[in-house]
Amino acid sequence: MFHKLFLALFALLAAASALAADVGGVKLDDKISVGGQDLVLNGAGIRTRFMLKVYVASLYVPAKAADLPGVLAQSPRRIQMNLLRNLSADQLVDALNDGLKDNNSEAEMAAVKPQADQMTSIMKSFGEVKEGNVVTLDFVEGATKIGFDGAAKGSIPGEAFNKALAKVWLGDKPVQADLKKALLGG
Repeated sequence: MFHKLFLALFALLAAASALAADVGGVKLDDKISVGGQDLVLNGAGIRTRFMLKVYVASLYVPAKAADLPGVLAQSPRRIQMNLLRNLSADQLVDALNDGLKDNNSEAEMAAVKPQADQMTSIMKSFGEVKEGNVVTLDFVEGATKIGFDGAAKGSIPGEAFNKALAKVWLGDKPVQADLKKALLGG
């Protein structure tokens, strides 16, 4: 009897963890490695705009965190976007730049302007991003490393820029409140 109960409990836990790693039809890894360190999936959710599903955002950190300071205290970390629709590079960049402006003071923006310009240049080099593409924003070794479908596309130095970028999703005026909650495991 105990053996059957154990097997049922194990199956239930396995099913629950499998469900937690499937968001909007996108299968997300529970654990990844960035900079040689294992990270865990902190949370994930769907970014919508005008009722259209745009991408699945996921946040990976060394240890689960429930707020922005807890996330920023950890390194390495990753914000990942699995595209659910086609976007022009301009649409992607404009949305990120709007999120930066909404969540950072003028002084903070001025301090990271060269890095924001570098991000714009890197992301515009993607051209059109298509449904199924994956954009990664890794903070590792003091830099934001941008990846596209597993290929390194550029590295932007500075913790201040990465903090400003993380606020796009996790700041006081996030791109989407329920997405912030989902990324923080809520």
